[in-house]
Amino acid sequence: MNLLVIGGSYFYGRVFVMEALKEHTVTVLNRGTYSMRAFGADEITGDRHDAEVLAQCTKKYDAVVDFCAYQAGDVESAVQGIAGQIGQYVLISTVDAYARGGSAVRTEEYALEQRIFPGEAGAYIAGKVALEQEAAKVCGERHIPWTVLRPAILYGPYNYAPRESVYIQMMLQNRVLPAFVDADGRFQFVYVKDAAQALLRTLGNEKAYGQAFNLCQDGDVDYALFFQTLKEAADPEVRAALQDIPITVDSAMAQQIPIPFPAKAEETLLCSNEKSKRELGIVYTTLAEGMGRTYRAFKQVYQPDAPLQQP
Repeated sequence: MNLLVIGGSYFYGRVFVMEALKEHTVTVLNRGTYSMRAFGADEITGDRHDAEVLAQCTKKYDAVVDFCAYQAGDVESAVQGIAGQIGQYVLISTVDAYARGGSAVRTEEYALEQRIFPGEAGAYIAGKVALEQEAAKVCGERHIPWTVLRPAILYGPYNYAPRESVYIQMMLQNRVLPAFVDADGRFQFVYVKDAAQALLRTLGNEKAYGQAFNLCQDGDVDYALFFQTLKEAADPEVRAALQDIPITVDSAMAQQIPIPFPAKAEETLLCSNEKSKRELGIVYTTLAEGMGRTYRAFKQVYQPDAPLQQP
């Protein structure tokens, strides 16, 4: 297949492009901060909002995969501006698009959030909700099959956002981990290679046309389980020297210790992965295996002189 990837050089997009290149031809359109040319991708460098840049996309694309649509109008401008033919449009959204409140496990049919919350997080959620609706409308009008993927919290190698890597760095360089004494939030992860494989399985798949899919590992996680899993992934000498530092969530925030996952029960939002397993045939990597791979990958970053290990 011939794929056009919008974004596609940072974390999820990067891993997807690397996996896709094993069997497909890939053109990446982004600002060029991180080049994917060395991996075998063709590149178009520029801003997705620039009509002249979109006009350079002149091939027949079996699928367009959009990793960096964030604000209303991004899907419409892409679909209108891409000069080539679009066989399928895949929008990367998020489980955060679901309506807040209540304890129900969200299936793909659950209502999306219609309220506008303040701040960057609120704008991000509102943008993704608007874009999901826009994709269905704009692609539907042009008879372009569309698919929406809603990943949970992505983790794994190449994730340099201040999430799991922050705690791995604490373990390796300081031999400490926080122990949040009042964190009762729960959350869901998805290993980035699983998310990449799920995306690959939507391409040209008629079962995925006009459909949304949650992407998340089996089961949910809290901070205690997350930290315990990281400890079990660590080398014996690191684990033996590791100290737990009891601390409240508020104290951690005051000390600017990252708290990247929901820490309070009222922040919990859980989703079902049954549709992705049933329709896409995904078998999700366990938390223990995925965090083990992630730990070994980041060990090479934070302890570059350590012997190489397969991530």
